[in-house]
Amino acid sequence: MQFPEYRPRRLRRTEALRRMIRETVLRPDDMILPLFAIGGRKVRNPIASMPGHYQLSTDLVADLAAEAWDAGIPAVILFGLPESKDARGTAAYKDDGIVQRAVAAVKAKVPDITVITDVCLCQYTDHGHCGIVDNGQIANDPTLELLAKVALSHAKAGADMVAPSDMMDGRVAAIRYALDESGFSDVPIMAYAAKYCSAFYGPFRQAADSAPQFGDRRTYQMDPANILEALREVELDISEGADIIMVKPALAYLDVICRVRERFDLPLAAYNVSGEYSMIKAGAQLGWLDETRVMMESLTAIKRAGADMILTYFAIEAARALQG
Repeated sequence: MQFPEYRPRRLRRTEALRRMIRETVLRPDDMILPLFAIGGRKVRNPIASMPGHYQLSTDLVADLAAEAWDAGIPAVILFGLPESKDARGTAAYKDDGIVQRAVAAVKAKVPDITVITDVCLCQYTDHGHCGIVDNGQIANDPTLELLAKVALSHAKAGADMVAPSDMMDGRVAAIRYALDESGFSDVPIMAYAAKYCSAFYGPFRQAADSAPQFGDRRTYQMDPANILEALREVELDISEGADIIMVKPALAYLDVICRVRERFDLPLAAYNVSGEYSMIKAGAQLGWLDETRVMMESLTAIKRAGADMILTYFAIEAARALQG
């Protein structure tokens, strides 16, 4: 039997050799930790569908942000659970809203960490949709003014970056204009550019109390079957002023991440969403898989596909695993 001159196994023989030729290297710097803020003090409500994560009062949000920073993670993204909800989500843009208070608490505790805020209405509306409802439909253009108000209120509270996740047409331009006109031209926008209407969001909706009370979000979030549409969505957000673009979810959409990476040169984020996290946790609890290895393999796959940064609930665990 004739062997080829090149034998790939020669460079797999030891861990040191494998490290030397590793093409994709995962780092704590690649990760962003999502956090859920709620009112009160010393409040720590377990999220049943997301083991290891909690709805936290702002003091504990700040403590966990400090823990993330100490683990080498450069950024957190904040979601809020308001004390009250209404049809227009007015709690989302109050000066003393839950996210606004959480921003201030985190920046006071960890001044150097990058604080990103999710800009949407779904957690704040009594109907659970990401925009204003008009005759049973989600009204795009009237929603833009409210989203801009939310983003501006976050910037005033001290947010380093805002991240619109609503998928209304034109919202990046509306937010960019509002920020620039109010003296926040240095605040970047991370746009949820290709956000799919995914069943993988289930645990998040429990965590953020954001499930729609009627219908679904298919009229504004993307059809999971489409990829060319994702490229158009990303191109639109870039043209409107996005500084970072995002694909969400991540693991079931690695092909989309890859195509976006090949087409555009802006920094690219991918959201390793709640359902992807919870499946691994559940499998590990049942003894069906090695949690740490599957976690690291999944995050590496997201980066290998082309993501520059990964929003993931595994951030602290993965960062510690990387540090040995």
